Amino acid sequence: MPNDLRALAAEAEGLQAQLTEWRRDFHRHPETAHQEYRTAAVIEAELAKLGIETQRVADTGVLGVLHGLGEGGRTVALRADTDALPVQELDWDRPYCSENAGVMHACGHDGHTACLLGGAALLAAHKNDFGGEVRFLFQPAEEVGGGAVPLIGAGALGGAERIFGLHTAPDIPTGTVGLKPGLNNASVDHFTITVQGRSAHVSTPHLGIDALYIASHIVIAAQALVTRMTSPVEPLILGIGKLQAGTAYNALAETAVLEGTTRAVSVPARARIRRLLDETAQSVAALYGGTVSTEWEDFTAPLLNDPQVTREAASVVDALYGPGHVKSDRALSLGGDDFAEYLLKVPGAYAYLGTGDPDKPGTQGPAHNGAFDLDEDALPMGAALYAGYALGWLRGGFD
Repeated sequence: MPNDLRALAAEAEGLQAQLTEWRRDFHRHPETAHQEYRTAAVIEAELAKLGIETQRVADTGVLGVLHGLGEGGRTVALRADTDALPVQELDWDRPYCSENAGVMHACGHDGHTACLLGGAALLAAHKNDFGGEVRFLFQPAEEVGGGAVPLIGAGALGGAERIFGLHTAPDIPTGTVGLKPGLNNASVDHFTITVQGRSAHVSTPHLGIDALYIASHIVIAAQALVTRMTSPVEPLILGIGKLQAGTAYNALAETAVLEGTTRAVSVPARARIRRLLDETAQSVAALYGGTVSTEWEDFTAPLLNDPQVTREAASVVDALYGPGHVKSDRALSLGGDDFAEYLLKVPGAYAYLGTGDPDKPGTQGPAHNGAFDLDEDALPMGAALYAGYALGWLRGGFD
């Protein structure tokens, strides 16, 4: 491990004002998945100031590439997500409140983007100190699971041997980092079940096929797939949040549409719950004379940190700040993150950057909430983690 990372941490602290400015700019101008055009343009402009070459990937993604001028030929990828949520911000007294009504950075992606820009600034200032290549992945559409796969398909990983990313964590204090090998997050998939029946007047139900009745039974039967057909010691979620049916109060619904999500902690469990739900919907519909069609969207696989890379990242935290700043027992989350898709291709680790401060409203969560905020004092640590891990890998410090 390079022995000069304490100095890098001090350099990152010197970026506090710039990091805060970047984060607040992104916060004031949030953009939802696949609409991150302004965000991408700002990122490109800031990387250009640093002398980092860029290219637009997947329409609203940005790939930055920095070539070191020292010895060595390794490649490392660093990723941040850039999209916001369709959430209305509630705290209008903040000087950096969202100016886009109904859209908000309520999950910390503004902070992630600022931290990676900070990491890029640190690495650009030290490009004489390492060889090889750093690839900066500013990824859109994480919230809908639609960003990582297109970037991978476009070659954004570019032969990287390692990938590192981070996410703000309101549940752990500022100044700490959650790093745990193995399973960290569940898979996420979205399903739409369309039930086809036949309309009839409610006074003659025997002449019709009630799609709403069928859909209601599917909702009930689906819960048993978790409570009666899955081991109670294996976390699994099957949630149905939307049901639309019918056009009149006194007519049987001809069609009904269900939408929901599954969350699993292993690849086999992910495939199994999908198969069981398909079979259940078909069977219930057939019992009452209807038919169903099911469509699935794969948002992300389970997120499993590589044990070796997790140890490497933890050693970076120790080198930057000394022992005692790594939290290795952070609870499993059944929320997902499509950083998992990169981990299927390249060994890597996803860290959780503590951003919770009880004295700062909103910083202890929950996320995806209009009152969410993050402790901006954590931003230098995020920038230092990005740059420190890259330097450690590129200079062979983990060998």
